[in-house]
Order: sequence, then structure tokens, then C-alpha cells
Amino acid sequence: MFIARGNNELAGWSLTHWPRVCVPTMGALHEGHLELVRRGVAYCAERRWPPSVVVTVFVNPTQFNDAGDFQRYPKMLEEDCALCDAAGAACVFAPTVADMYPGGAIAFAGELPAVATEPGLEDALRPGHFAGVYQVVERLFRLVQPAAAVFGEKDWQQLQVVRALVAGSGLPVDVVGVPTVREADGLAMSSRNRFLSVEERRRSLALVRALRAAGQQATPTGAEAAMRHELEREGIVPDYAVVREGRTLRAVGDDAGGVRAVIAAKVGSVRLLDNGPWPGTV
Repeated sequence: MFIARGNNELAGWSLTHWPRVCVPTMGALHEGHLELVRRGVAYCAERRWPPSVVVTVFVNPTQFNDAGDFQRYPKMLEEDCALCDAAGAACVFAPTVADMYPGGAIAFAGELPAVATEPGLEDALRPGHFAGVYQVVERLFRLVQPAAAVFGEKDWQQLQVVRALVAGSGLPVDVVGVPTVREADGLAMSSRNRFLSVEERRRSLALVRALRAAGQQATPTGAEAAMRHELEREGIVPDYAVVREGRTLRAVGDDAGGVRAVIAAKVGSVRLLDNGPWPGTV
């Protein structure tokens, strides 16, 4: 496996590896990320392409609202590279901030899609977050030049923002969503789970119970009430626990993209996201 630690190294490798599948990450990889890598390898195999999966590892400063959160985010590149190699990645691209934002130009000057500004979910609670996501993903796509990119469904709104980015920019990238990978007890895998205490880890299972309870309800209003009830039983006050159209994340109406129940909540100091199809099970 090749490790490219800058744009020039990636460009040299890219000359002989095409087409490519990109798996963007911020590192601190876990089994959920590795499932994305394996899905990328399978995507290549299905099309009889060489297995040219590029995993990007870049902790993007522009998508953190809290500088302290950015500093705390685990950075473990050597361990990440070993995991990527074992999962079948052909290359790890680990750019620097200077690679991604030459000249220090980190301010976003473009126009975000509606799903990044209107739902009142992550967009409202984390101002500037999706501007950071949008610009770093666009820059990664232009550097890596993938034919496809693989993202997990756990960050559901982010996935829809990336799909809207591709649709609006004309970039020839097939965005592949992969169902959330879960621990044996149902908790969605996250790089932040390591910061949960034993008691917080137990309480965090209320999120998946809330989604399961929502899936048994006949109306969005009933589903939202069921989610809040499950969370409140563990003393968790959600940032949101709602049922929305899957593609736009607006109030439920006629939407070909399906419907999702989505949750964000802090358990202790750790903020967790989860979602699932509605009605349905996780």
C-alpha cells in the first residue's frame, strides 16, 4: 500500500492507478471505516477494475466549531495506515492543512445546497460545519479524482450534503452510501465512542432503542414522541430526535428518497449521532 503524504506524492501515484474509489475520513479509524474500505474494494471488483481504493486521512479544521474539540480529536496515522492496508486499500492520502488550503485560504466563499442550511438539524447546531465539509470534500475530490466515493450512513445529513455537492458541481463521482456499522449491542460505531465512560456507554444504547421504538409507530409525530421517551428514560435530552424526508431532511411529505428517523444527543460530554429508516428497524 502506498502512503502519499502530500499532493505531489498523490499525483505521482495517481498516474498509474485509475479508476479510483475514494473513502474520505478524519482518521482514528474503526470497524465502520474499514467496512467503507471493503465496500470500495468490492465496488472495484464488481466493475472488474484494479483495486484502487484511496483512503484520505485529514482532520479538517474548518468543520469544527470548537477549537478544543479539534485538538482532542484522536490523530493516529500509523495505526490508521496499518488498518487500511489490511482492509485492502491501495493508497492512504494524508494531506497537510497547507495542501488542502494553500496560502491559508480556508474561508468558504461558495453557496451551500439547501440540505446544508434549511433542515434546522446539524446546520443549526453547528454553524459553519457544513461549509467546512463541503469545501474539504470538493477539494479532496478534485485532488483524488475518484470515479466513486464511499460514505457511511451514520452521518446522514452529511451524506445528503455530499450528494447535493456532486449533483450541483457536475463532478463525475458516484456517491455510495453504506449502512451504519454497529457494535454487537447496537451502538453505532464512532471514533468518539472511546471517550464514553462505562456508565455513559450503557446509557448511550438509548439512541438505538429510540430508533427501534420509532420504527414501530404509525405516524411521524408518534415516532418522535417514542424517541424522546426512550432517551428521557436515561436522562438524555436530545439536540433533536425527528422524522424527516431522507433526501432533503425537510418535514415529511412526498419524497422518493424515503424517510429517516434521525437523532443527535450528548451522553456526558460525548455527542453522538444515529439514524435509521422509518418505518423500519436498525
